[in-house]
Amino acid sequence: MDFTEDQIQRYARHILLPEVGGTGQARLLGSRVLVVGAGGLGSPLLLYLAAAGVGTIGIVDHDAVDLSNLQRQVIHDQASIGRPKVESAAARIAAINPDVRVEPWPLRLDAGNVLDLVSRYDIVADGTDNFATRYLLNDACYLAGRPLVSAAMLRFDGQVSTFKAHLGPPHPCYRCIFREPPPPGLIPSCSEAGVLGALPGLVGSLQAGEVLKELLGIGESLSGRLLLIDALGSGFQRIAVPRDPDCPLCGTAPQYRDLSHHGGPGHAAAAAACGLEGT
Repeated sequence: MDFTEDQIQRYARHILLPEVGGTGQARLLGSRVLVVGAGGLGSPLLLYLAAAGVGTIGIVDHDAVDLSNLQRQVIHDQASIGRPKVESAAARIAAINPDVRVEPWPLRLDAGNVLDLVSRYDIVADGTDNFATRYLLNDACYLAGRPLVSAAMLRFDGQVSTFKAHLGPPHPCYRCIFREPPPPGLIPSCSEAGVLGALPGLVGSLQAGEVLKELLGIGESLSGRLLLIDALGSGFQRIAVPRDPDCPLCGTAPQYRDLSHHGGPGHAAAAAACGLEGT
């Protein structure tokens, strides 16, 4: 593509990188990313994807901005309180980069809409505080053949990984590591246990970097690896996570080949307990 003078200046530091260059920047401008959750993790994730020039960004979040969000959800501000998060985030992105087209989705993901939504994008980034949605996205991305960059955090700890099990072995899916969601109430949410305000910035920025690497096809993917972040101890650990041949989704004898298992009362209870509020 031919860049405008403004685009050459805006993306100059990318274009200077041999691993990116003009070809890579054009690829980013033509890419479509779905970000689920416009909260703590979604804030830095959306800001950096927009600044990097990802051409189309879908944002899923049904929640509105609350005063308690502002300690960590830096894409929103005091004037956004009471406003839908997708609208607040879209306005901030528009102020950062007019090249980016935002597609707001102010809804709850469920088994009836997730496959259609995921299939519209090249890659999905999960920034929710929600086990029900995390597993739903994992299964939908596998079935739709879309990479998933997932992140989570609580208190002072975070984790990031990439899942591309649809490509076959040796790539695992989320269920290869964590087979089933924990019972509702077993693991506290950030609203119950707290979270260091700067931690989402650290974890969400790492997540944004992994999304950009996947779009550009550069570097070493986190597929098959789980990056653990200990903000209190200033430590990082990367552990190998192999594909599980007995995984009910991507294993040799799969039990899940559609999303019907997400529609039962157990899933409904988990969804009701967690909500989709985006850390």
